[in-house]
Amino acid sequence: MLISIASYAFHGLLKNKQMDIFGYLESCKYRYHLQTADIWNGFLPTADPGYLATVRQALDERGLQLANLCVDGAHIWEDDPSAREHNHQQALAWLKAGVILGARSVRIDAGGKDDVFTDEQLDHVLMRYKEYARFAADNGFKVGPENHWGPERVPANMLRIVREVNSPAFGMLLHFTNWHGEDAGQGDELVAPYVMHTHIAWNVTEGPLAAKLELLHKVNYQGALSVEHHTGENEYTEVAVQVARVRDVLSRW
Repeated sequence: MLISIASYAFHGLLKNKQMDIFGYLESCKYRYHLQTADIWNGFLPTADPGYLATVRQALDERGLQLANLCVDGAHIWEDDPSAREHNHQQALAWLKAGVILGARSVRIDAGGKDDVFTDEQLDHVLMRYKEYARFAADNGFKVGPENHWGPERVPANMLRIVREVNSPAFGMLLHFTNWHGEDAGQGDELVAPYVMHTHIAWNVTEGPLAAKLELLHKVNYQGALSVEHHTGENEYTEVAVQVARVRDVLSRW
């Protein structure tokens, strides 16, 4: 399995204007000696194809493959129809960006609030994901949600979405342990067969990391193991710790 770093792990440096997308790629290659990148679109000021071509060139020059393009601001469900349409157009733009950047997967959230989808919400979410999965299939990558917020954090909801979309170009980004509801403790194991990408936070790298990675090993997971840091402080060093923890587990297999 390849190791990656979610660029969100450096959001503090980005906020302080101490890192941009090119500095992130340089760090992946030469500070952490990785073969893959995991770009959060907060690091991309625009989805303009001309700009994205320069990012793709930077990836290629460093021999980095883009494991995932992690998209905020394009989630499917909003109560306001105009907001839904706006997000849909954003999703289409970022799916096209995934093609330009050579992404192996693109994360687009489902949206919604609390722990449940209404029938109307779920019907709309499934309709859009089926559309996005067709685009992904035509362009050689996978698309899907993350157990990130709202109803996505309930394992049963995610399983239903993946099974009903029913496409080899559809999967989910597993943020280990980020579950809610009665099946939260079994969430990682339940969705393991459908995982297209991962985010591994500090609580996992400093906790049950080996057991969590073994869940993916058992189902022959072929994606990247991507660490994500959230504090916005001491990011270079603490991300290095997380990467080292993952390398240590893999070295024991």
